[in-house]
This record gives sequence, C-alpha cells and structure tokens, in this order.
Amino acid sequence: MSTIAEFTIPAEAFALGHTLERVSDLEVEVERVVAAAPETVIPCIRLFGDEGTLERADDALAGDPTVEAATPILELEGERCYRIEWEQSVVDAVHLLTREQATVLEAGLEGDRWRFRVLFPDREALARSYEFATGQGVPIDLRKINRLEETRHGRFDLTDPQYETLVAALEYGYYDIPREIDMEALSDELEISHQALSERLRRAHLTLVTEAVGTDETR
Repeated sequence: MSTIAEFTIPAEAFALGHTLERVSDLEVEVERVVAAAPETVIPCIRLFGDEGTLERADDALAGDPTVEAATPILELEGERCYRIEWEQSVVDAVHLLTREQATVLEAGLEGDRWRFRVLFPDREALARSYEFATGQGVPIDLRKINRLEETRHGRFDLTDPQYETLVAALEYGYYDIPREIDMEALSDELEISHQALSERLRRAHLTLVTEAVGTDETR
C-alpha cells in the first residue's frame, strides 16, 4: 500500500548549507512542488530579509557549492525569488530518495534542515530507499510514516466534508500569506453557507490540533 514519509536532512548535507551559514538572518521559502524527476525538484526559492541581508544572500548563493546557477526572476521589497539549477550532488541525493518510483510531494526549509514529504509505492520501497540513501551517506531523520489509507481515508478522524474543505481551502490559497481567498469567496466556491464553512473549518482544525499535540481530550 502506498506510503507517505516525512523526514528531514541537514542543509549542510544537502543544499544551501553554505548560504544559510553565511547569512544566518535569512528566511528561505521553497515554491510548492510535486515532482518525480530529481532535476525538477525545488525549481525556485524565495529569500526574505532587508536589503543588506538579500545582498549578502545573493553573494552567498553565487559561492554556494550546491548551486550551479541562481537566476533572479522576481524582486520585491524585502523579497527575491530565484530559479535554481542545482549542482549534481543535490540531484543525486534526490535521486537516492526517489529511485523506488517515489514522488516528492513537498520540500521546504525549517531553520537549517530540509523537510521532505515523499510518496512511496509501499512501505518496502520506503525501507529500501532509506537504507540505500543512508548507506550512501545521506543523513535522513525520519519523522513520520503513514499509509495512504491513513492519510486519505482515516485522515486523523476528519469527516469527508472536513477533509474536502481543508483540501479546497489549501488549493484556493486560504492558508497562504497573504490569503488569496477569503472565507466568503471560499464558501461560494464550495456552495455552502459562510456559517457552515466556519463551523466545518473550526472542527477540522480542532481535530488536527488535537492529533498534533497528542491529546485525546475533546470539546
């Protein structure tokens, strides 16, 4: 059965460790990605900071041994977006993680660690990928493993309407910063009342938070 694994890898052992070490006050955000091919994972990154921080980050990227090329594609006040061509070692590391027909669903940075969410055909494929990657020197810290049935059908005790509402809210940008859609517009898209949407989201959030903090208490 398909399995989703969440794990982290230190930046110094994967990508951008040089840049993060030299610009400690830099905030990095990875564009959303769903990719199976190693060379298409993490195509763009956004850097946030004041002008001085971004200038230092630009210099750091130019000297980062894990970056083949960083092409600016957007510059706003306090933000720069780059299209990244990764050095072969990064592509090879991603290949180690996806060699068992796996797909990277999410990739992002949390401090000085990369966080990945990867879909594997089954748990055995995950185990083989983990053993092979770690055997090749990639320091993987597994955080969570779920069967697809647990993440889509069990859904941490979410009802079908709650789950579908959360998915829609995510896809329409309700959780983006800044939000791309407000609750009124989202309720129109879902063809339910504003009150029904509010109640459904509140209950879904309560269920997820309860699961996250590890308590069985209910309200």
